[in-house]
Amino acid sequence: MLTILGFAMIATFLVLIMMKKMSPIAALVLIPALFCVFVGKGAHLGDYVIDGVTSLAPTAAMLMFAIVYFGVMIDVGLFDPIVRGILKFAKADPMRIVVGTAILAAIVSLDGDGSTTFMITVSAMYPLYKRLKMSLVVMTGVAAMANGVMNTLPWGGPTARAATALKLDASDIFVPMIPALLVGLLGVFVLSYFLGLRERKRLGVLTLGEILVEEKVEEKESETVLVGAGSGSGASGTEKVTGGSGSGSGTDAEDDDDEERFTVLDPNRATLRPKLYWFNALVTVTLLTSMIMEWLPIPVLFILGAALVLTVNFPHIPDQKARLAAHADNVLNVSGMVFAAAVFTGVLQGTGMVDHMARWMVDVIPEGMGPHMALVTGLLSLPLTYFMSNDGFYFGVLPVLAEAGAAHGVSPLEMARASLVGQPLHMSSPLVPAVYVLVGMAKVEFGDHTKFVVKWAALTCLLILAAGIVFGII
Repeated sequence: MLTILGFAMIATFLVLIMMKKMSPIAALVLIPALFCVFVGKGAHLGDYVIDGVTSLAPTAAMLMFAIVYFGVMIDVGLFDPIVRGILKFAKADPMRIVVGTAILAAIVSLDGDGSTTFMITVSAMYPLYKRLKMSLVVMTGVAAMANGVMNTLPWGGPTARAATALKLDASDIFVPMIPALLVGLLGVFVLSYFLGLRERKRLGVLTLGEILVEEKVEEKESETVLVGAGSGSGASGTEKVTGGSGSGSGTDAEDDDDEERFTVLDPNRATLRPKLYWFNALVTVTLLTSMIMEWLPIPVLFILGAALVLTVNFPHIPDQKARLAAHADNVLNVSGMVFAAAVFTGVLQGTGMVDHMARWMVDVIPEGMGPHMALVTGLLSLPLTYFMSNDGFYFGVLPVLAEAGAAHGVSPLEMARASLVGQPLHMSSPLVPAVYVLVGMAKVEFGDHTKFVVKWAALTCLLILAAGIVFGII
């Protein structure tokens, strides 16, 4: 009964948010509360929620102060050179911008923290997508998949959990998986290329000058200023570039001048602190290094970092209050999602639904599949890591699967490697706090993100699994 109710609760939640019948934060709270009553454990709801909130409180604190930290870094201009570099690479080509998003997310993911990756990636890319009217779910989907592949790094979490659960060395699990993971990452880049081509087909390729002309026209129209009928050809300069030399929008020198003017972040904003650029860069590098080296807990690092950069960059109290107010919406949105997710996970675990779901999944595996338990584990990692936390899967389900595999001669190392396959899909799970950072900062509905990314993320997982089998890793 608990198995059925567990799957029903998750399905109800996903259906309601994908159909936009409820907001994610309301669904995360009300749906599990209702099912807790159905299970007959409504009297324990308070205990389950407190346990869930207690377990996720450090994550919420980290996200709150991380948003403030990176928000201040955007305000003071730390990421402006990155944005300009991406702009030089991408010009105004949607295909290059989508590919650039995947590359940036993969590189930043080296720090091992999904929330940080999404904050930096969205901070750099969101203005470009908005300016060019590109699909924001493409940005969130590509970033989530790239981060999901990179999440398998030994310091990212899943590999360490698998090693701990099965008493193995993390490097023995991860290093042989590198070829398969590279194939998966290449798959994300190829998918980004084709998604970018689709965006290019929808929007066309404009020169920077043409975009500036369009925006000026839109501004004038919004101010109800009459625009003259124009004298020459090329009505307001909004023609698509056809790749040739033609009489288009001017010379390379003019394009370079337009590139300087086409700034996704206002180069004259009052919050810029150019004299403190290298200080802010040093603090950020030190912060990320400290995270990787685990010198202090991540929440502590961001609390200290946010306080330091606020004080140094904005020594006057009114300025500090203004910066905090500027990022309050993101902080409230993301931290609210995390605490709401704590209700969901608290009820799932407290009522025993997760345990029953896991045992049911193991029991339905046919006896004849015993010698192929690594393949089975790889396939099961897709739905199981999506519908439950990594802790629940790696510490609750994987040991049971590994025992079944050992009985048929499948080594624990193969089982551990196979268990990593589902991570590209896991990173878009409603139980992953980082995904709310991604959709919150990108101003994308969680349901829209889910509808877009699930099929592509599942395909990426299967690609990694196939590569692992071909290379003899799994």
